[in-house]
Amino acid sequence: MSIFDTFASVLGSSNTSASRFATQALDMLKNHPGGLQGVLDKFRDGGFDDAVRSWVGTGANLGITKEDLERVLGRANINNLAVQTGVPPDLTATELANLLPQLVDKLTPGGKMHEGEDLNKLFDALKNKLGML
Repeated sequence: MSIFDTFASVLGSSNTSASRFATQALDMLKNHPGGLQGVLDKFRDGGFDDAVRSWVGTGANLGITKEDLERVLGRANINNLAVQTGVPPDLTATELANLLPQLVDKLTPGGKMHEGEDLNKLFDALKNKLGML
């Protein structure tokens, strides 16, 4: 299954490609206070420990709703991503809620959380792969 299989067809009407949206989402994760670990900690603190474990683990990924995403990450982060991608905020929240579990899954190969330079290499590799799509 492609990382973009869950994207809504309306994303195309925003003149933003799925790969550009995903690349901007990766930048948001990387640049969030505490990086990827900081994002995951926010979700754990928000009551989504089972979901985070599924994203990092090797099994199926549990989903989240756009409302969950907005509550945990905050509307300001969603709005910033919306501005960067040119996608309306509500659609940004929906698409990020669909994409986030897949991105975390790809950034934690083998169910392991990487840190430092190893994590930076995973971010770069995934961004490069997305740029080729």
